[in-house]
Amino acid sequence: MAELGHGAATREADAIISARGVVVAFDSKIVLNHLDLEIMSGEILGVIGASGSGKSVLARTILGLLPKKEGVIEIFGRDVDALSEGERRMLQQRCGVMFQQGALFSSLTIADNIQLPMRETLHLSPGLADEMTMLKLEMVGLPRDAAKKHPAQLSGGMTKRAALARALALDPEILFLDEPTSGLDPIAADAFDQLLLALKASLNLTVMMITHDLSSLHATCDRIAAIARGKVIAIGTLQDLLAHDDPWLRDYFAGERGRTIFADETIGPNASFDRDHQGPMALGAR
Repeated sequence: MAELGHGAATREADAIISARGVVVAFDSKIVLNHLDLEIMSGEILGVIGASGSGKSVLARTILGLLPKKEGVIEIFGRDVDALSEGERRMLQQRCGVMFQQGALFSSLTIADNIQLPMRETLHLSPGLADEMTMLKLEMVGLPRDAAKKHPAQLSGGMTKRAALARALALDPEILFLDEPTSGLDPIAADAFDQLLLALKASLNLTVMMITHDLSSLHATCDRIAAIARGKVIAIGTLQDLLAHDDPWLRDYFAGERGRTIFADETIGPNASFDRDHQGPMALGAR
């Protein structure tokens, strides 16, 4: 893994999640191959990679939803393998998850979806649970009457916000987002990005966001980690990755959408424009 940019030596102490040498395989297929990654407290880390590269597998492994064959994962400085069952449940309550496509239960109202984590862990009275639900709806910009509706009655953008409200139900410190803007029109996607930035600032969230959305990467992420060949091949700011010499990264950012979105980005004095790939590359990288 290439750690880009300055200050890498001081970051270890600020890591809220640390994955070292993580191996995940399904039968004989190795998906994550001794992967290393650190997520810093208070940052939005974007995770990119080709389809099937292991982005969602990584998030689910960190959350304990998938087993690993090797490696160490630490969250809040604790080795998750060394935790008791009770400690593991408490740790999970400090993490909120918005799965791909929202994953709301279609047979339940939005209020019932949001209250599921509360009922499982907090044992609130019905009245207090309703108050908390309305607060979460307000936090994500949904009207109060959305509580009585079912997911099928909401627009795509409202469904994403409802799923985010459920992810925030237990006031987590870490938020995992899997393709949060996929399927949204540009206006709704931009609105979601701005909501995420506002929530991060007001709630002091640390966010791991898996996304293919170049606009979201540009608008929200403090750093970006690129996964390929089962490893994190590069991690750093957007400018760092734009100047990286990996062929897949160059191609990832070099399409028409990428050229439009990143046209005004400064990629440093040692970078140039690769006319063959129509994208940025570091001078002398070859």
